[in-house]
Amino acid sequence: MITYWQQLHEKLIRKKKEELDDTLNTWVDARSVTHEDITELQQKYSIEEEHILDILDPDELSRIEGSSNYVLIIARLPIFVSDAEIPYFTVPLGIILKNKLIITICWTDCEVLKDFSAGRIKNMSLADFPAFIIQVLNRADILFLRYLKEINRKSAGIQKELQVSIENKEIIQLLNLEKSLEFFTTSLNNNQLLLEKFRKTRLLQLDAEDLDQLDDVEIDNRQAIGMADTYSNILSGMMDAFASVISNNLNIVMKKLTIISLIMMVPTFVVSFFGMNIPLPFADRGWTGIVVISFLCILATVSARFMLRDRSALQSITAGERKNRGKKGFLRKKSGRAKNQKTDTGSIV
Repeated sequence: MITYWQQLHEKLIRKKKEELDDTLNTWVDARSVTHEDITELQQKYSIEEEHILDILDPDELSRIEGSSNYVLIIARLPIFVSDAEIPYFTVPLGIILKNKLIITICWTDCEVLKDFSAGRIKNMSLADFPAFIIQVLNRADILFLRYLKEINRKSAGIQKELQVSIENKEIIQLLNLEKSLEFFTTSLNNNQLLLEKFRKTRLLQLDAEDLDQLDDVEIDNRQAIGMADTYSNILSGMMDAFASVISNNLNIVMKKLTIISLIMMVPTFVVSFFGMNIPLPFADRGWTGIVVISFLCILATVSARFMLRDRSALQSITAGERKNRGKKGFLRKKSGRAKNQKTDTGSIV
């Protein structure tokens, strides 16, 4: 979908194609573009097909380059889709400067362009295209920071759920959040290189005010990079910790199953041995055989129960002893201090 915007008395006004004023700068907003939109952009504004394909490529990196009759800038913007498998990701935004036109092309809708079209950006002016581009990148950094905080908050909530019970659903959610952080880190680093190129290139004419705004955007972008790296490291450590917990739980279960199988091996051996053509003991003793066999079964059950609870009991006893030792040591230190205080008081007297 292509929409046209012009600014009158510092107010952004949406206009139809036939209502555009040629004396004013025009913002051509192309979002969620279709095949017909691409054809119109190529024919009406003479945009090269290769550049349009680069803009529509989800993996395209940020860059700035000049063409025969326009300047192309590609930046990465953050996107949030609540029902997507990976809710947070980034998309390329193509910005084309041509005479009195600034054309933005994106293969999907994004919050940054929504804020501009809704008039939520202060001091936004279409008269200064470099300032407009810097404001776009500034708004992108603000959204990056907001989404990073949301990712950190969601990962903390998932961590609390995993402490109760470890399930595949929560682990997959953490993995998707980790992918989102990787996407954000890569895109922020690419945008940082783009901001550095703004100072060196001659394709954009930046004045002193634009350079001051560019400094602020670079500071926000570096802050977002630092937050993304920090949250990514925390999430990686969390994933490793839960992997260790899962492995430890598996080892505990396998140990219990091994103990049970060892205990069951003895009656299995006895039954297998007497299952051959061998006279059974207590076969002609009546209730005596039943009592002996029942006693052996109860003994085996009690032994298994004792072996399974032995380690946990030892751990609890050890923890209790450590606690008591700590209390005794604390009381000894406290009594020693009291004695020293009395001695010091006596010496002073």
